[in-house]
Amino acid sequence: TISLAFGASKLVKQNALIRKLPAVETLGSVTYICSDKTGTLTLNKMTVEEIYVDEKLLRQEQFEQLEKGAEKLEADNHLGKQETLSWPLIDLLKAMALSNDAALGEEGKVIGDPTEVALYVLAKKMSFSKEALLKEFPRIAEIPFDSERKLMTTFHKWADGKIVSFTKGAIEAISERASAIVTSEGIKEFNIDEIYKINDRMATDGLRVIGIAMRSWDALPDDMSPANVEKELIVLGLVGMMDPPREEAKEAVHLCKTAGIKTVMITGDHPITARAIAKRIGIIEDDSVITGRELDELRLEDFERQVENIRVYSRVAPEQKLKIVKALQDKNQFVAMTGDGVNDAPALRRANSGIAMGITGTDVAKEASDMILLDDNFATIVRAVKEGRRIYDNILKFIKYSLTSNAGTIWVIFLAPFLGLPLPMLPIQILWMNLLCDSLPGLALTSEPEEKDIMNRPPRPYNEGVFTLGRGRFILVFGFLVGVTALALQAFTLNAGMAWQTMVFTSLVLGRMAVAMAVRSERDSLLRIGIFSNKPLIGAVLLTFVLQMTVVYIPALNTIFKTQPLGIKELIITLSVSAVALIAVELEKLFLRRQV
Repeated sequence: TISLAFGASKLVKQNALIRKLPAVETLGSVTYICSDKTGTLTLNKMTVEEIYVDEKLLRQEQFEQLEKGAEKLEADNHLGKQETLSWPLIDLLKAMALSNDAALGEEGKVIGDPTEVALYVLAKKMSFSKEALLKEFPRIAEIPFDSERKLMTTFHKWADGKIVSFTKGAIEAISERASAIVTSEGIKEFNIDEIYKINDRMATDGLRVIGIAMRSWDALPDDMSPANVEKELIVLGLVGMMDPPREEAKEAVHLCKTAGIKTVMITGDHPITARAIAKRIGIIEDDSVITGRELDELRLEDFERQVENIRVYSRVAPEQKLKIVKALQDKNQFVAMTGDGVNDAPALRRANSGIAMGITGTDVAKEASDMILLDDNFATIVRAVKEGRRIYDNILKFIKYSLTSNAGTIWVIFLAPFLGLPLPMLPIQILWMNLLCDSLPGLALTSEPEEKDIMNRPPRPYNEGVFTLGRGRFILVFGFLVGVTALALQAFTLNAGMAWQTMVFTSLVLGRMAVAMAVRSERDSLLRIGIFSNKPLIGAVLLTFVLQMTVVYIPALNTIFKTQPLGIKELIITLSVSAVALIAVELEKLFLRRQV
């Protein structure tokens, strides 16, 4: 528990807040990380890169030219300047500003969803201020966005006394409901193939593409249902936005691959956009992407047959995350799932490690999670996995140290009578040894730095036992070795007339310190990992040595612990016997390294 608490404290400094302490250890077993794209793999800072309007594709450099002309426009006199901007572009910019929930916050910072912020900023740059337009065209009703229909609609009073509704959202959703498109030559029949062609062209560059459309009404409709309102739309244009991948995301994904962890990207974006971003980050190399609609059509059994090979999900609703988690778990995978919305909560709760976003996450998502990312960064998840592996490794090292040391003591006390030897230690000496050796050195092992190959090995099985992978053999063999060397020391010093009980007592205490140093790495030698790389452990070993020497050499303590001061020869023999376990473990490591 102390080790987990130390780990949780360290993770907070790395922007990972642990809500449930066992989650620290659990992270070391993760085999799949299912991550949202926006804000986790990307920066969540949208900028408009391209616009398709009036049958033309405008890029960012062309916006800048138009912006210079638009700066000459007066904020309340847009319609009189069609020599600068075409009227289809004017209508599109008005829609961007009016059908928008972003707003100016303190110190002029725009606050809101990144997609809406990007639209707001571009419209404002082109002199279409939302605040000014709302005075002229006030919003009188709205149908909020939802993940099922993937649309949002707002209603505004218009100059001619009519009502205009603006609808924006996913291209597929807009196209299914559109009947015409705006051009400089007038309203034309909607060509869905042409729109999909433009959408694919923009999405291939990794842009998130949304469509914006309008509809005119004589009066606010009595039936405000989406089915009645969002139909017979006139398309104003398409807007392509770039959410750049985080620079550290590509390295983190590569680190996951070397660690045997598969990264899965889940997004609401178009499949082509998802594919482009996934390739850029290094999640996939081929073109395999599955959409939310395809996921719905798959039976669970069919989905489970291919779920381990799917790396990118697009146009996915939050509710479908639960299906992904269940399918992976049914294949005995250990799943970490990220989420930020209310609808993500069931998947976060079901995942082996639920990870909520600290910046954009809702309170419901955070309550359902095991861990909160304070910076919403995918690389933080990978750092947490690395820390989880280190903590679990250190827990195992403590177990090996404690059980091996105690096994040695048990062998000494158990075998001595059978060998005709007197009781090796007194009860007070055993109590002192346990108090001294099971506290500070054991805690110091939790500070052991991670081994160099910690992210170059596959995740440990979540049901792996403590005594598997040779750990049980290690405890028995080296525990027996510690006991046998202590008994040999007792027999030799007893016959030689030395202070045999003090020497056995001291050799077992210092032998435990040797074991603590020996278990710091499974395969690497103590010299290679650095004797002083774990300063708390070195401090604990030195303190233990000093305290044991006080028991041996201070007369007042000699009376209490029934010890005798040791001569130089006796001390050297004791130290030599104590080092036997360390030397034996280092020889075994050398043998294992040569076997590879």
